[in-house]
Amino acid sequence: MGMNTMDAKTLQRAFLSGAKGLEAKKEWINELNVFPVPDGDTGTNMTMTIMSAAKEVSALENPTMETLARAISSGSLRGARGNSGVILSQLFRGFTKEIKTVDVITTTTLANAFVRGTETAYKAVMKPKEGTILTVAKGMADKAVELVSETEDIIEFTQKIIEHGDYVLSQTPEMLPILKQAGVVDSGGQGLMQVMKGALDGLLGKEMDLSIGGVPSAAEHRETVSVDTANLETANIKFGYCTEFIINLEKKYDEEEEEHFKGFLESIGDSIVLVSDDEIVKVHVHTNDPGIAIQKALTYGSLSKIKIDNMREEHNERLIKDAEKVAAQQKKEREAAAADKVTAAASEKVSEERKPYGFIAVSVGEGFSEIFKGIGTDYLIEGGQTMNPSTEDMLNAIDQVNADTIYILPNNSNIILAAEQAAHLVEDKKIVVLPSRTVPQGITAIINFIPDLSPEENLENMTEEMKKVKTGEITYAVRHTIIEDKEIQEGDIMGLGDHGILAVGQSVETTALETLKNMLDEESELVSVYYGQDISDEDAERFLEKVRAVCPGCEVELNNGGQPIYYYLISVE
Repeated sequence: MGMNTMDAKTLQRAFLSGAKGLEAKKEWINELNVFPVPDGDTGTNMTMTIMSAAKEVSALENPTMETLARAISSGSLRGARGNSGVILSQLFRGFTKEIKTVDVITTTTLANAFVRGTETAYKAVMKPKEGTILTVAKGMADKAVELVSETEDIIEFTQKIIEHGDYVLSQTPEMLPILKQAGVVDSGGQGLMQVMKGALDGLLGKEMDLSIGGVPSAAEHRETVSVDTANLETANIKFGYCTEFIINLEKKYDEEEEEHFKGFLESIGDSIVLVSDDEIVKVHVHTNDPGIAIQKALTYGSLSKIKIDNMREEHNERLIKDAEKVAAQQKKEREAAAADKVTAAASEKVSEERKPYGFIAVSVGEGFSEIFKGIGTDYLIEGGQTMNPSTEDMLNAIDQVNADTIYILPNNSNIILAAEQAAHLVEDKKIVVLPSRTVPQGITAIINFIPDLSPEENLENMTEEMKKVKTGEITYAVRHTIIEDKEIQEGDIMGLGDHGILAVGQSVETTALETLKNMLDEESELVSVYYGQDISDEDAERFLEKVRAVCPGCEVELNNGGQPIYYYLISVE
């Protein structure tokens, strides 16, 4: 028997079934990671993302399309972790925008939702790459549009979309040579197909356990670090009023209008953050005339949550209260030292007084955490490779740092999108995401922060300095594969560089030294070695002497990073 329409209750079951379908295959999807490193976590990231949404969805006793759409979008958005998880959340976000206004779903509704979801996900990625989850999503969206004229049966429609999605997935190795060489399909695309297949099982009424438990969070391992920045001066303030408000849209506001409005704001100020949804526009601008910004905004609709702060006045007050801040900060640090660190991280703000700027860094390993504390990081998120922090973790960290501008150092390419997604959700602070892809890059970025520069200037300066840092990571292979014409056996030691594998061997020291040699050039001046939790102090010191012999013209330093999985992290500047 066919199914020509789908109500909210049916979609709820299909979504929960899709979440369970992904969860059941997450370890298998992890194994599809191109590099055979022990931290392949696409399946885990996507599962934790969808389970965050499933938890909210399962709590709806009598769902409507509107409440269901909100639960899917909000839950996945905040729970998103890793690039694959963020992209999945954006697919859901676009999908739910299309279904939230209808009472029942038809194949036409589904086709429009697939297209909108794909468009939303592509926009979220700065440089979309084909042969990934995006390609699989687009392939299914294109097929959905084609099928609308062929069938009204949602079951048949979904089955044919899945069949085509599997075909597109099978072609991903032809689009990305690195997949073909490794003999795998794209892991994110495979994860998306598991969601689709699980959803189909739900539509078919297959018996399954749809109960949803708790969702683990990297926030459980977070640690707050307090630092004293009271003596740092702020930059000269060009635009004196921090102006924020929400526009409740009542008139036309398309992409063209958004660009026009953004251009207007740029003509009267800076530090502009403009986030648009179907019904509201969130605005943040530094300007010398808030009234002009408000008058312009009123042409689009009514305003709410208007907030205007005199930054020059706040700056003067901060200078006057400088001594009080030092005393308060010292008192707070003494209290924090006597209390449990985890409890303090969850219950207290990092600083009692609003600061001009603050830093959040993702760190892994006690040694690295101590390094970040020492260079002025306000808040540490424990995460990194094996546990990518979610958007919600980022938002919680942002809430703990009481600063006008907050710089986030993801320190992992798989965490940058989650940080950027969190930045778009924050209204009362300016969030600057530094695209640091490794921990050494993050350390260099903070060291090169200049208080007298604007957030935009610091972003440019710190990013340029990060580009000068080469990073090598020494770890072990978890399976046999062939990458970049290098045959790798399970248990081999690998040296991973910024753009691929630099060395493969059986010895940690030998492979690490070979990796270093491939990173050095005539301009190399500084080599930093960070040893992990599986390397003893004695072995690290012995390795250091060999490093000095390899690069006698460089300054060499050794640090205990304490990181898991990676025996050594080596940076060259």
